[in-house]
Amino acid sequence: MTQPFPSNNEYSGFNAPMRVECDIGDLVVEGALPKDINGTWFRLTPDPYYPPKFDHDNFFASDGMLSMFRFHDGKVDYKTRYVMTDRLKAERAAGRALFGIYRNPYTDDSSVKDVPRGVANTTPVWHADRLLMLKEDSLPMAMDPATLATLGWWNFDGRIRSETVTAHPRIDFDTGEMFLNGYEAGGLATRDISLMVVNKDGRLVREEWFEAPYVSMMHDFVVTKEHIVFPLFPTTADLDRIKGGGPHWVYEPDKPTWVGIMPRDGSVKDLRWFQGPGVSAYHFMNGYTEGSKVYFDFSYTGGHQFPFVRDDSGQVFEPQKMMCPYVRWEFDLAKPGDQWVEHVLCPAVGDFPRIADRDHMKDYDVGYYVNYQPQNGPPLMTGIAHMGFNTVTRLEVKSGRATHFSLGPGTTVAEPVHVPSRISGHEGYLLVATELHDQWLSDVVVLEAAHIEKGPIARIKLPLRMRHQLHGSWVNAEDLPPAARG
Repeated sequence: MTQPFPSNNEYSGFNAPMRVECDIGDLVVEGALPKDINGTWFRLTPDPYYPPKFDHDNFFASDGMLSMFRFHDGKVDYKTRYVMTDRLKAERAAGRALFGIYRNPYTDDSSVKDVPRGVANTTPVWHADRLLMLKEDSLPMAMDPATLATLGWWNFDGRIRSETVTAHPRIDFDTGEMFLNGYEAGGLATRDISLMVVNKDGRLVREEWFEAPYVSMMHDFVVTKEHIVFPLFPTTADLDRIKGGGPHWVYEPDKPTWVGIMPRDGSVKDLRWFQGPGVSAYHFMNGYTEGSKVYFDFSYTGGHQFPFVRDDSGQVFEPQKMMCPYVRWEFDLAKPGDQWVEHVLCPAVGDFPRIADRDHMKDYDVGYYVNYQPQNGPPLMTGIAHMGFNTVTRLEVKSGRATHFSLGPGTTVAEPVHVPSRISGHEGYLLVATELHDQWLSDVVVLEAAHIEKGPIARIKLPLRMRHQLHGSWVNAEDLPPAARG
């Protein structure tokens, strides 16, 4: 018999596991869905099938659950399926958790010594007619976009050498190229980083390796039309600590932040390194090159965002260190030195940034992200940071003008996804999963991207609660195979 899950914040409240695979056709919709929303929103969520082997394990260690909202003919269908990894198959056969704490194989049951640990629970990516589930400690897992059946690990026809692939690839909208990196590419706690390029047909055409200054949790990176940027923040790994049964990651803000920049058509031998104060960040909105200058936009914090990393690092939560603005870092490659210039774009700190796919790697006008604003309600416990965001922000990056949307007290919001419009000059739409804490339900709001402050033009109602997602991707219907179009 399966035992109860721990009662801590990783596994209770809206973070309580769902463990539900289901199909719900023709969801209830309040309002009118725009006719030009036609395609599928794939979402990936950590959702443990069994209680963890150790109660203090964290949200990221959970099995991957892929869900999709399929928009077709004015209707919306919903489907969820577990990503059937080797790990989940082994645990289902045993009827219990066999793998130990997050990213530490030395705490696993001896029976799974040779079983891949990957849970494929972070980001679903559609590229070259293939749906890939990504988590940065393993290779991608391929799934069927129509049935959500698991197809197996994807190693790019055996061409890849890296043991890991980033959770956040960067896809060039104009060329179809996909840029990947893998940290700890050569094995657990190694300083090896792999740069990989996949062409529009899905073929791995380039892989180069280099050593980072230290082992960093490099969750995301930046690609422009002319450069590739590797930002390293001091959340670090140590093999001896891991072998001793300790945590994979600790935060060491006394170490510098490093940023490596190389020409996109050059080599990793051309990397130029910059350094500054140690901070913490995980997601980048966008980056672009203008002459000799490289820019990228994001939000960082002085303290660490994740409670489990703070605990493992012996640090206390300091709210003032979490209130950093949305910024742009400027690197002038024509000047000597290893420093950068910081510009404030918006005072509202936040995360989970998104832009229109067509704007990636270029100078751009508008981005979207989520944040917490106290005037929209008291803090609510959900997600990986144990405090949910309650506001969606639209940022005009050149002017700094920001507009906001919130459903008010009792609700939290997850990462938005941008849906392009087929109407010329139209900014498109945002889909946002919301958590209705007072009703113990979830729904999806549809916002007109240019006017989010006006509120939903439609709400898609779910008869259940969804566990907090990590990331999602939108795919237009014409880009999917016929069986996946609804």
